[in-house]
Amino acid sequence: MLKAEHLIKEFEKNEKHNRKTIFKAVDDVSLALAPGEIVGVLGPNGAGKTTLLRMLGKLMRPTSGQVLLLENDMPIADEREIKSRIGYLSNNTKLYGRLSVRELLTIIGNVYDMKESEIETRIEQISSVLDMNQFIDNRIEKLSTGQTQRASISRCLIHSPAYYIFDEPTLGLDIISSNAIIEFMKQEKANRKAILYSTHYMEEAEQLCDRIVLLDCGRIVAQGSLDELRDMTGGSNLREIFRVLMNGEV
Repeated sequence: MLKAEHLIKEFEKNEKHNRKTIFKAVDDVSLALAPGEIVGVLGPNGAGKTTLLRMLGKLMRPTSGQVLLLENDMPIADEREIKSRIGYLSNNTKLYGRLSVRELLTIIGNVYDMKESEIETRIEQISSVLDMNQFIDNRIEKLSTGQTQRASISRCLIHSPAYYIFDEPTLGLDIISSNAIIEFMKQEKANRKAILYSTHYMEEAEQLCDRIVLLDCGRIVAQGSLDELRDMTGGSNLREIFRVLMNGEV
């Protein structure tokens, strides 16, 4: 299980007349991600979603609080071991344009000390799952937006992590690319992998998520299954639930 305990992330904010104030991008957030579930993180722009995901992915240190990866209820202490079990997708990842997707995946597989035969097998599996067979040997700089996003996700999969953290993986994609990524997440859930991802697409979250975390101003305003959030707010769908919670009508 991947757990966040009382995470706080503070940044200095420059004001007028050279005054500096402290801004809490994430303010006392605790949550857990278990094998075989998909958890969606939703919230308005500036709610702290990306900062939260970066701390959970071990790419950013919290000001206070901690991120734990538990195995048999015991925390894993080795940071390298923790990172090897997490696949993190940023919403602005830059790839090496002159490489083909296959070349990129081979390099990343070598970084994780995978055997050559294991890398080749894994690339074929990933290419099939993400429907990349038609462009896996094309240079990344020649790919469409949707193909590039699938290539970006593929680099998170090569080492078969147990936990995925995705920052808006379907943002701005066409239907075909979005569907490929959604189907991938469903398959990985069936394989007992855990997925935490942020999204602005309410209908997508309703379709995919076992639990939903609603974030505003760096704090969790509500979390639970869709049915639990319906009972809490009286909203019939996630858009209504979101409106009620953001307007403080609960």
